[in-house]
Amino acid sequence: MSPDSLTPGSVRSASEVNEQIRALWMRAGGTLSSQERAEYELLVVEWAAAIRGDVIKAA
Repeated sequence: MSPDSLTPGSVRSASEVNEQIRALWMRAGGTLSSQERAEYELLVVEWAAAIRGDVIKAA
C-alpha cells in the first residue's frame, strides 16, 4: 500500500482498518517484510485517526 492510496480524510471505520491490519499479519505469517512494515505503519496511522474521529463524534 502506498501513501498515495490513502486519501486524506478517508472515511473507513476503525474496525475496517483493524480488519485489514489483522489480514496483513495473517498473510505475513507473523513476520513483516520492509514493504509490509510500511503498509502496517500507514494502517496504524489511519486506524488511530479513525479512533480519534469516533471519540470526537461521541463527544
